[in-house]
Amino acid sequence: MTPKQRKKLLKHKKSSQLPEKNPAQSSYIQKLISYRQLFSDYPSVKLLINNIVEADRLLNAVLLPQSLPELLLPDDIQDQIFTKIGQQYPAGDKRGDTLWNQLSAALPDLDKQIRSFRDYLEEHYGMWAYISASFMRDLADFVENRTVLELMAGNGYISKGLRDAQKTVYTTDNKAWVAENETGKHPVTAVEKLDALAAIDKYPVDVVIMSWSPDKLDIDWQVLQKLRTLNPQPAFIVIGEKNGATGSKTFWEQADYINDDVTQKLNKNYTHFDLIHDQVYRVE
Repeated sequence: MTPKQRKKLLKHKKSSQLPEKNPAQSSYIQKLISYRQLFSDYPSVKLLINNIVEADRLLNAVLLPQSLPELLLPDDIQDQIFTKIGQQYPAGDKRGDTLWNQLSAALPDLDKQIRSFRDYLEEHYGMWAYISASFMRDLADFVENRTVLELMAGNGYISKGLRDAQKTVYTTDNKAWVAENETGKHPVTAVEKLDALAAIDKYPVDVVIMSWSPDKLDIDWQVLQKLRTLNPQPAFIVIGEKNGATGSKTFWEQADYINDDVTQKLNKNYTHFDLIHDQVYRVE
């Protein structure tokens, strides 16, 4: 996948509208469940689909999801199918040929659906960074008893996790993008309408968290410059893809990174499930 294609994958949906969340499963999830039945004899496929379905169930219940494996079909999935059908049916049996044709024909769309989970999360839940319960436990341990300010919080998944862990969090977002994307109208915790620089002025805290700063905009660099003027300077946690789908080139070039055991622990459960390799950074 080219850099241009990767950018397109993360581009905000300007014309999409967030479906209402309700117990009924979306057409996307229903399709995956039908594929799970079709590929019921293939554990590697069922594992991927089960992880997606369970993440959706938890998010629909306004709970943080589990960590995900890499959501890619095995490279040898066609070989697996060929071998399995050969074990079930003798050579020349039309039932085997029919099943082979059915499964082979379904593979391209199945692959597309599994790879589209990030799009589904963005459109259906307004979740851009994938915030799992296990990652939030690590982040809560890092915060300890310190106060936290979350900038650009979106629907507030990080703040929800910290509040569930009884942490003091000020959750802010300027919500300028809500007119273009319905996802910001469905917060999972209280989010104050406040831009990042004003939030820093309003809330002197011990820890500042910034997740998925908009691509190419230099607000992340403005935030870093402002934090550097503070004394004491708060710990600064940044979640994003360095020189990739999030943030500005200037920020990634000018940031000073703290690479130690603490940072490694924060990344232990912040796993990648697709072609976007975002991670947790400690910046100063």
